[in-house]
Amino acid sequence: MLLDAATDITAFADFPAAHWKKIWSTNPLERLNREIKRRADVVQVFPNPAALDRLAAAVLAELHDEWQVFDRRYLSEASIAGLSTTKPAEREPQITPQSESKQLP
Repeated sequence: MLLDAATDITAFADFPAAHWKKIWSTNPLERLNREIKRRADVVQVFPNPAALDRLAAAVLAELHDEWQVFDRRYLSEASIAGLSTTKPAEREPQITPQSESKQLP
């Protein structure tokens, strides 16, 4: 299973090493989930699932607007701009499964 998913698992390596830590991190997603939970706790009872969907959509829209306006960014514009100017990396050798006939010492 891991060998089949090797390209997905190592996809972060296509980005500059300075971005790796932020790509691995789930902090922005966790922060967003906490904000939705905080606002849902204020309401406490939703009349239907669509009401909860509207609240979550409003939080997402607000966050999107903040990202558009504020200078504070998770990945800076300069580091993102560097992605389009870098040359493509050389093709790395593919990971191949070892035969099961080999025994470990």
